[in-house]
Amino acid sequence: MEKTSINQRESIITNYMHFVLEHGKKPHNVFKFAKENEMSESEFYAHFPSFEELEKEIFCEFFKKTLGLLDENKEYQSFDAQNKLLSFYFTFFELLTKNRSYVIQAILHEKVKGLGVTSRLKKQFKNYIHSLEIETLDLREDRLETLKEKGIAEVYWGQFAFIMSYWQKDTSSSFEKTDILIEKIVNTSFQLQDMKPLQSVLDLGKFLLKEFKK
Repeated sequence: MEKTSINQRESIITNYMHFVLEHGKKPHNVFKFAKENEMSESEFYAHFPSFEELEKEIFCEFFKKTLGLLDENKEYQSFDAQNKLLSFYFTFFELLTKNRSYVIQAILHEKVKGLGVTSRLKKQFKNYIHSLEIETLDLREDRLETLKEKGIAEVYWGQFAFIMSYWQKDTSSSFEKTDILIEKIVNTSFQLQDMKPLQSVLDLGKFLLKEFKK
């Protein structure tokens, strides 16, 4: 995408967010919105097919900017899955906080787990979880492994949705309670997923069964 096109896309997003904040609702139609921002309808549609799709993309932009910031951090690349996820949450919610008024307005009547403004974000987040390659119990059966991987992504999306819901209601200074929740919930989830002791027990059991069958 050319630089001019990227700049126009970013301008549309910024102007749309400002409109929603100032009026408490989305613009009446694309024609009027485009005219007020000195562009044609076709220029708007070159980037977004509708306001609804634009709203979904705004949340994806928060996600992309988060990953961009993390990629710039050399230390992040050496982190394990647990610390990468912690870094993601802290960075993502810091970006949300900078745009809190818009975010609250956008999801005021949305269910975070539903197919509203966060539906596209959900897909990107689940892909991110898969990329972390979180270590879990080795089931050693392809179909079960596939189900396990899908299940892990869903569990972490539920975790993400819970944190977002908490953040919306957080009234603590600098939303420090959300930071505490993030640290506690991520650390606890990884502790619960530490399957190495259980894996060792299962491996020992399999060995003993083979030995007794001889």
